[in-house]
Amino acid sequence: MKSDAEHIDEFAAWVEGVMRARGYDIDSPRGGGKTKLAEDAGVHRAAITRLLQRQSMPDLETMRGLSRALGIPVRDVLIRSGKLTEEDLPQAPASPATGTAPEDQTFLSAEQAAIALGIPEHLRAAFVQITEQLRVGTATEPSAPEVEVDGQAGT
Repeated sequence: MKSDAEHIDEFAAWVEGVMRARGYDIDSPRGGGKTKLAEDAGVHRAAITRLLQRQSMPDLETMRGLSRALGIPVRDVLIRSGKLTEEDLPQAPASPATGTAPEDQTFLSAEQAAIALGIPEHLRAAFVQITEQLRVGTATEPSAPEVEVDGQAGT
């Protein structure tokens, strides 16, 4: 059975590899990778630092944030951390339509989705732009529409 220190070391090494693969600069002194990951994950930078320095295993909320920020299913993060096993978190049953588990399915790009949904070609660029903004969380809230009352514009 692995010690806590071995679990932390293996998990931290795995997270570092995923961070590098996702473009987080953790190798140069002022790369900002830890800070950026903390922001993207919605956690304190200290939680990321403690993990990468092999001082402590993140709590569940930090693991959820890592999952979101790194684009890895929470199931995989929890199993890699050693907190739970594959037996504790069995794979979802295969989809009757595709015969594959959700992790094996590929997702459509915004362009592919536009075509699959029948979005007219002249509107696809707008659909793709809005979809990408929603996907990465940069979409702004729409402003209230202007209402015309008795020929006067107002809100």
